[in-house]
Amino acid sequence: MHCHLIPGVDDGAADERTAKQMLQMEYADGVRRIIATPHYRRGMFETPMETILKQFKVLQDLAAQVADDLQVELGCEYHSHLEMTEAMLVHERPTLASSPYVLVEFSSRHTYRNLWNQVCSLQQEGFEPIIAHIERYPCLREHPERLHDLADQGIFLQVNAGSILGEDGMGVKRFCKRLLQEELIDFVASDAHDTDKRRPNLGKCAEYVTKKMGSNYAQQLFQKNPAKIGV
Repeated sequence: MHCHLIPGVDDGAADERTAKQMLQMEYADGVRRIIATPHYRRGMFETPMETILKQFKVLQDLAAQVADDLQVELGCEYHSHLEMTEAMLVHERPTLASSPYVLVEFSSRHTYRNLWNQVCSLQQEGFEPIIAHIERYPCLREHPERLHDLADQGIFLQVNAGSILGEDGMGVKRFCKRLLQEELIDFVASDAHDTDKRRPNLGKCAEYVTKKMGSNYAQQLFQKNPAKIGV
């Protein structure tokens, strides 16, 4: 529910060949449903929706070549800005799989007040905000008690599989371990961008979480919670 597989629309898959390889890797990992989330960020990623829809159809065709039971749906990783809620209300960018869920990205410079105000604004308009890769933001990592406040507010929290596995350093891995132990994570995603450094890795992460936390919690993170999106 957070990956960059659509070819040629952001810093994810550069071409159709890479996109197909990534789909094959996802399938080998046990993934059967994917929500592709191309970046939208003012001044950086502003690919026209017409182009995204055209390339998304290409991705769907590639998925059909990989396997009959590999389903691909469209979403967006939306970088927060002051008018984001208004933009979502007029369908400037898609929600996740045409659901109320919205994947929201922040920068390391955003304050906790910025983050809180944004997700609560979306929530007040009927959206279900999911904060992307929460382990990246100093305002949360340095004050983990704030994650409980967000969870109590009904805000969903997503962590990258690579962070759990230690690919972003031991400090981040320890932080993610604490989040797992306190059951503060709602979604784990690959945030895959390519076939090398930022490759699909959900299968490996699911095995790790199952070993550390048990099969029930792993199923909640990797199957049950994602299944609610777009249903």
